[in-house]
Amino acid sequence: MPDVLFLSLLHRKCIGRYPKLIHPATFNEKILQRSLKPDPRFVNLTDKLTVRNYVAAKLGQDHLIPLIAVPDVFNRQVFDALPNSFVMKANHGSSFVEVVGDKTKTSFERLEQIAARWLSIDFYNVSRERHYRKISPRIFFERLLLDQRGQIPADFKVHCFGGRQGRPVMYILVISDRFGPNTRGDVYDENWNHLDVAIGYYKRSPAPAPRPQHLDSVLDAAVRLSEDFDYVRVDLYAPDNAVYFGELTFTPGAGVLPFTPDNIDYEWGELLGEGRLRPSLNGAVANW
Repeated sequence: MPDVLFLSLLHRKCIGRYPKLIHPATFNEKILQRSLKPDPRFVNLTDKLTVRNYVAAKLGQDHLIPLIAVPDVFNRQVFDALPNSFVMKANHGSSFVEVVGDKTKTSFERLEQIAARWLSIDFYNVSRERHYRKISPRIFFERLLLDQRGQIPADFKVHCFGGRQGRPVMYILVISDRFGPNTRGDVYDENWNHLDVAIGYYKRSPAPAPRPQHLDSVLDAAVRLSEDFDYVRVDLYAPDNAVYFGELTFTPGAGVLPFTPDNIDYEWGELLGEGRLRPSLNGAVANW
């Protein structure tokens, strides 16, 4: 099926309407355009291994999660050399993450099966994001990040609009307990106002989380990583007082990302358009 038809039908299924791809207005429609005509830079910056060079140049090596291994082939020798805890990932798509808190509770055979399944997936075929076609699949292993409580830190997904024109407009989707039974997704503005917005299928928390003491450090990192782009989502981890890079995402949700309320799709579409519109704080809180 041609990419345009595939994406139009997928958008209709997920969002409830057919997209306008010639004169896009919404955030999702403009992301679909990016999927069909990606910036050549997206390939190396979407690849979860090659992007590390960009991040090191922008932020420094200290903000990269330490690599344990990037094997050409994942075999038992590689498995035996891994520490007791680690994270196994693949570089060429989304959700290729396996957290291992205790190696004695898993096996090489199990991880080998997961890795083989990941490597067999052409992620372009999942949602036709064309820049994924040029990423060579690799398996790699990172240190498992834990905070002082021994918990996996929340995932800060910072949507950055207009970075090339100065300080971007930023909205932060915080995913908490991502690998646990009570996963939540809460949206905040850069002043840590808890917005009445849901992105994707995450449920909001009943009450906002306390403002992180080092929120300014998180946002400063997002500003530096987004300064070359009209829009990018910068994923960061912020355990205790540290800030670590997760990934850069240029086509979040593949252009079929549901918003609640739906008018956010149009509001963010204006932000992503030429001549960004910076909403007032009161308007953002009242209307969203």
